Amino acid sequence: MDNAASINVAVRIRPATESEAARLPDPLDTSRTFFGDGHLTTQVRPSTFGQLRNIIAYEEDGSLIYDPMDPQVEALYRAKGYLPPGTYRYKHRKYQYDQVFGPKVTQQEVFERTTRPLLDGILDGYNGTVFAYGATGCGKTHTISGTPSDPGIIYATMAELFQRIEERREDYIIDVSLSFLEIYNEEIRDLLVPPGSAPRGGLAIREDSSNRVTVAGLMEVVPKNAAEVNSIVQEGNTRRTQSPTHANATSSRSHAVLQINVTQRPRTPGITEECTMATLSIIDLAGSERASATKNMGKRMVEGANINKSLLALGNCINALCEPKTRAHIPYRNSKLTRLLKFSLGGNCRTVMISKGNQDEGFEKYHGRRPACWSICRSDQPS
Repeated sequence: MDNAASINVAVRIRPATESEAARLPDPLDTSRTFFGDGHLTTQVRPSTFGQLRNIIAYEEDGSLIYDPMDPQVEALYRAKGYLPPGTYRYKHRKYQYDQVFGPKVTQQEVFERTTRPLLDGILDGYNGTVFAYGATGCGKTHTISGTPSDPGIIYATMAELFQRIEERREDYIIDVSLSFLEIYNEEIRDLLVPPGSAPRGGLAIREDSSNRVTVAGLMEVVPKNAAEVNSIVQEGNTRRTQSPTHANATSSRSHAVLQINVTQRPRTPGITEECTMATLSIIDLAGSERASATKNMGKRMVEGANINKSLLALGNCINALCEPKTRAHIPYRNSKLTRLLKFSLGGNCRTVMISKGNQDEGFEKYHGRRPACWSICRSDQPS
């Protein structure tokens, strides 16, 4: 991660599922010259083998090729009944990112190369934001929250933060508090409040005299260690709004926002008391999706429309922030998400966006030929 840049974009490619892997061609199988059924006089029959192909190629320098040229072009044309070989049917577009992580990269490595550099600024009083962005079912929640056996960015971040706090304990008094909320259909709900004990939804955003954006009535807790934070997040995720769709059986229908507030002041009092405050926001965004492909109807369609609307507002804000020469208006008020993160996106804060994707072409039908999550920032420009 480049510490001098205010916005860094990383792409993480999740591994193929068992069903996807069964439909991908075997790269070691050279005996099969084309993916048809061997008959030249009849229409090619569909086969379970080779129905999908990899549409992403990446390199260690952060470059990513979308829809690369297939090495067995002629075989693929014949299998799908396309025009004779020679017609260019692949986009083969190359993009440059700050980081690209393959399917075998561990959670700890993703944290080390994306989120860990933000902690230096947090302890110096600079806000920081981490997004997990991508289509539904691409593994955003796994990257952010993880599982009890394989924790994600939240646990690694809090473990590192508490370790640094312990190293500064002799010189500074550092207080840490956190809140956990979801934005569902443009309504803010508290994920720390157990169901039935208090009103969870309908919370309002307020901006105080010190230009701090807060949520009225939002519960805050003071954790003691990273394990406690991880258990809080795992419990909060069980209260998050989820519904099955054609694209994902456990699709999250809301944006989850974890905000960690760090207040630091010296132990030795002076003539004037110096106090620094910073907020680290870790956000698991709801997945973008195409209603025509997911076949959502009724309530699911309304949820998808609100999700795409807020993601569009977020993209517009980041695009405006990435073009300082134009001095364009930053439309923070177009959604609850961007208004809540008003002081965690612009100014001198640092932002990391982890765009999630999948390699096979069967996944792309739910969010378009070219995934929208890769065009949200200025770094997504063809090289």
